[in-house]
Amino acid sequence: MAEIHERRVNENRLDTVLAEDISFEGEVSFTKELMIKGRFTGKIHASGDLYVADNADVEADIVAHSVYVRGRVKGSIDATSRVELQGEAEVVGDITAPKIVMDTGCRFDGISRMRPGNQEDAK
Repeated sequence: MAEIHERRVNENRLDTVLAEDISFEGEVSFTKELMIKGRFTGKIHASGDLYVADNADVEADIVAHSVYVRGRVKGSIDATSRVELQGEAEVVGDITAPKIVMDTGCRFDGISRMRPGNQEDAK
């Protein structure tokens, strides 16, 4: 049986964090890492990694390099590298990525598709 090792992110090394008291609506794009701790509604299109914190509430279609979810996401997730549902994450929507990891205790309601990744992401 495979053992899952959760990856906690150090917020201090992230360029942008949308704090718990932030409610944002619209479209966002970024190239580095972003963490959402509050509420976000809209579209996310990025070449960087996205972190959805424990109490975050995201209603968006997401395209990113990697997506790490601990909070709630309603919408599709398309990652070029990986998607991880950690802790008590809840995702309602389809997930497409070369690697998909779900911890025990997560909720996922959708279709998962695993497509081949490129050799750079496999390292």
